[in-house]
Amino acid sequence: MDRYGQLTAHRLGAPYVSQVLKARLRAVAIDAHLYSAHSLRSGLVTEAAKAGVPSWKIRQQTGHRSDTTLARYIRDAELWQGNAAAAALAPRRPGRS
Repeated sequence: MDRYGQLTAHRLGAPYVSQVLKARLRAVAIDAHLYSAHSLRSGLVTEAAKAGVPSWKIRQQTGHRSDTTLARYIRDAELWQGNAAAAALAPRRPGRS
């Protein structure tokens, strides 16, 4: 869709997606300088990886050509899994020490 709401045969470019994203963030009083179109792509990849979607399926959607490139996005998805600090700071269940 273009900026007038008309369906087109062309995809939206990253600069335009960033403009739309930043406008929406400003509308809800969030610092738009902290986000970009890349944030959306990275979030999609991260959440798909956390949900167990195979890397080849994620790459099919995102257009990444290799698992090596995709891995840069996925790494953050596992940041708190098996993390020593997170386990140490987790609330303890009653009756366990």
